[in-house]
Amino acid sequence: MTISTEPSTKKIKTDDDIIADAPPMLVKFLGPKAKMPTRGSEHAAGYDLYTTETATIPAHGRVMVATDIAIALPVGTYGRVAPRSGLATKHGIQTGAGVIDCDYRGPLKILLFNHSDVDFVVNEGDRVAQMVVERIMMPETKLVDELPETVRGEGGFGSTGGFGGK
Repeated sequence: MTISTEPSTKKIKTDDDIIADAPPMLVKFLGPKAKMPTRGSEHAAGYDLYTTETATIPAHGRVMVATDIAIALPVGTYGRVAPRSGLATKHGIQTGAGVIDCDYRGPLKILLFNHSDVDFVVNEGDRVAQMVVERIMMPETKLVDELPETVRGEGGFGSTGGFGGK
């Protein structure tokens, strides 16, 4: 194996290059309390989403909260709404119904689940979830009589080892 000591001429993309190459995510405010989605750090994958209302999520219950924004995502992408790690680990707060299609233009609401034994309050202006914009493929669907075989085959839940698997 030969290791080159010559400096690389390959340019590494910076966040500024990546952002400049990406089509914009358009945001429309639907109310006076709306906040622009923000990234918590230079390399954060997700955009923090803010609620515009105070709500109590009952223990082992769920609540839908408003953000008072609508968005237009670039074609070929979707928004995946994900939990904020601090809310999940410290308070058992998770998100649900987390796919935003690029052609949806309605109000963005966040479904929050409380998996803890105590009620949890979110306040107006709190960051309650994050949205990761991901590229997608939209393959044509095709009906077939048989699927190509794989080593795994029809092995389902737990079939590849781990918790209770083989």
